[in-house]
Amino acid sequence: MTETPVADVLAELAALEDPKIREVNEKHGDDHGVNLGKLRALAKRLKTQQELAGRLWETGDSAARLLALLICRPKAFSRDELDAMVREARTPKVHDWLVNYVVKKSPHAEQLRLAWSADPDPVVASAGWALTTERVAKQPGGLDLAGLLDVIEAEMKDAPDRLQWAMNHCLAQIGIEHAEHRARAIDIGERLQVLKDYPTPPNCTSPFAPVWITEMVSRQQGA
Repeated sequence: MTETPVADVLAELAALEDPKIREVNEKHGDDHGVNLGKLRALAKRLKTQQELAGRLWETGDSAARLLALLICRPKAFSRDELDAMVREARTPKVHDWLVNYVVKKSPHAEQLRLAWSADPDPVVASAGWALTTERVAKQPGGLDLAGLLDVIEAEMKDAPDRLQWAMNHCLAQIGIEHAEHRARAIDIGERLQVLKDYPTPPNCTSPFAPVWITEMVSRQQGA
């Protein structure tokens, strides 16, 4: 299959730009105005094109990077490439998709989890915590859950927003998935009060860990 020219794809993305969507996204720190449903439809049409994905990423444009993450081959990136990409991904949506759609599927995920969790850059560290949360839920064997709770208890309250959010997710996941640590996880959440007043839409679960844990556990027990 011949590769789609980058210029053609960028022209399509430009045509999808909607000022109203950009205005909403910018409130959340994202600098693009493309409807994500339309972006996904474009990705479906392009199918997997690793070389095109690399070229789109190199443009630095957020919409192009989101598209790149949908059409790339996650296992094709080296550890160093993924490390460089996470350091370049400064907007929340690009960062989230990179971690969730690409890094989590990479054979380098565990190495990167260990390296990133201790990184001095809080955005990079948040990627490490996101990978740890994934392991808490799916492959907890070998993790020191009590040790993770120690770090969360000591550092989450004063962590920058993105890192705090990732640590809080890990705290909730430990409480939801591991009954033996549930009481401590709830207690840490109650004492630190992180995200207690976060505005939560109707029918959505609050990110405040004690509420989140209690609600998810009751759902599991009622299932």
